[in-house]
Amino acid sequence: MSALSSTEELLFSVAAQASVEQTSAAGSAAASVSVTPKAAVPSLEEPLTDHHLLAATREGDETAFAELVRRYRNQITNYIYRMTADYEASVDLAQETFIRVYRAADRYQTSHAFSTYIYRIATNLAISELRRRKRRRLVSLTGFFQERESGEELCELDLPDEGPLQDTVLVDGERRAAVARAIATLPEKYRAPLVLRDVEGRSYEEIAAVLEMSEGTVKSRINRARTFLREKLSAYL
Repeated sequence: MSALSSTEELLFSVAAQASVEQTSAAGSAAASVSVTPKAAVPSLEEPLTDHHLLAATREGDETAFAELVRRYRNQITNYIYRMTADYEASVDLAQETFIRVYRAADRYQTSHAFSTYIYRIATNLAISELRRRKRRRLVSLTGFFQERESGEELCELDLPDEGPLQDTVLVDGERRAAVARAIATLPEKYRAPLVLRDVEGRSYEEIAAVLEMSEGTVKSRINRARTFLREKLSAYL
């Protein structure tokens, strides 16, 4: 396989979201407009857009905010999970994402789609979490070498074995796990655009808006990330 045009066949299958609840407009006030005898029957009211729901949230409508949470909760949790490979962290960070949306409702600008706005918040939180982990690992390693220099008894440092598995046949679960581990080794600057494109199915334009970079940079980083994955997963391809 000379190149990867997509990691779709390697990635986790996204958990099916709960079927969208069918809601009808209740208690709609009758408009005081004169109607001719042959007037067409009005169509059912369309669902409110994300922008409308956030505008209602600014006015204190908690039901509107609950609808935004319902629409995006699974998407954001799944996305953060694929960024961090940590389910508990993904749930906590998804909650924090919505808290920040709620607190900043007055400052929200409609120049971008709401999905772009919320994914940007989620991305920043996920990257911050990855950086915290990296700092913790560095502190832990520093402590290990300090103990070694002081002559104290050491416990063995169990570094991960990054060599390829030798299994010739991998079941689907093992393959997904291998892909998850490979994605988790990607530098964050490559991980975010790859996950947004190949897992979330976002357009290059939207990814550029989420990550606040040019589309050319987005495409370059995605191609680089796919190359990294191809190298990491060469034993499974």
